[in-house]
Amino acid sequence: MIEVMWDLQRLRVFRAVVAAGSINAAATNLGFTASAVSQQVATLARETGLVLLQKAGRGVEPTAAGLELAAASDALFEDLDQLRLSIADLRDGRAGTLSMAYFDSAALQWIPGIVRTVVADYPELRLDLRVQQESTELEASRADVEVLVAPTDFVAPPGFRAQHLLNEAYEVVVHERHPFATRPFVEMAELADERWISSESEQSWCRINTHRCATAAGFEPQYSVHTGGHQTATAFVAAGIGIAVMPHLCTLGAPANVRVIPIVNPTPVRSIHAMVRRSVEATPAVSLVLQGLMAAASGSAPSGR
Repeated sequence: MIEVMWDLQRLRVFRAVVAAGSINAAATNLGFTASAVSQQVATLARETGLVLLQKAGRGVEPTAAGLELAAASDALFEDLDQLRLSIADLRDGRAGTLSMAYFDSAALQWIPGIVRTVVADYPELRLDLRVQQESTELEASRADVEVLVAPTDFVAPPGFRAQHLLNEAYEVVVHERHPFATRPFVEMAELADERWISSESEQSWCRINTHRCATAAGFEPQYSVHTGGHQTATAFVAAGIGIAVMPHLCTLGAPANVRVIPIVNPTPVRSIHAMVRRSVEATPAVSLVLQGLMAAASGSAPSGR
């Protein structure tokens, strides 16, 4: 592949010649001398290897190649103009794009309110928001801000900064007629003989975390129902099918006929972090997002120790 490099200013001058119809007219429009315009166009011709102008009477006119180059450069200069506007908008906090990735329970409980606050201040902000499944394989996110579950000592990859938000305790969700429904807490070992309902995949951090705590209590959870999310799992609990163990955020908004009870000895805990791209961390919109996440996390309870 041959890489061609040339000065954009020379291309801009040549486009002015094509638009004006002559070197003299272009020089007048640009505030240059005719000699300076001629030199710029001649240098561009050498850089591109193209014949850009040809004699026409006493003057010159663009060749077919010159006309095609000028037309082909239109999109380039439109993009450059848009880039210039975007830079000004980002600098002044007027616009730009905010990309975020987050897990499902954060999407339900935190993200809509935070984004509402941000777009109220920056209504022209372009949004790229998506739910991203939890994973133990943590990689650099392409999002500007990612809300993720990771080990407490999680270190962000190069180019990103990690902000710990919350250590969140897990709870057991039971039907209102379950024997545990009126208990102030339940020991993990007491769940050994229950019919378990899974709200996560086997590879998810939350499922692995729960399994470790159950193993520490001396048993292997027996999953009878496998679902793709905490809302579906809670629906099975509400139907009296079994119990579900999930983080506190996932229990908010549960149906009236279920009860949510703390788990002890041991208490499963997940650590929630925000990972932000360093290059956009100081922009007004991202700063608002981080403030909103920290406020939301501080208001979430119960927290694991």
